[in-house]
Amino acid sequence: MSTQYNVENSNSDFNHQGRVKVTDLLSRLNEEKKIEKKRNLALGVAAVSAVTVFGIILTI
Repeated sequence: MSTQYNVENSNSDFNHQGRVKVTDLLSRLNEEKKIEKKRNLALGVAAVSAVTVFGIILTI
């Protein structure tokens, strides 16, 4: 899974005691999963399309 860390939001993950909020980490993980699912779906559609186009070209 690809992860990108936004430096601007780095301070929002820590409370005043310097601890990481677990709920923030879980919400970020869920967002990353959604993004990864969309990327995988787009890649799958592109692969199926490429195979279909290649098959059509071979039949001509």
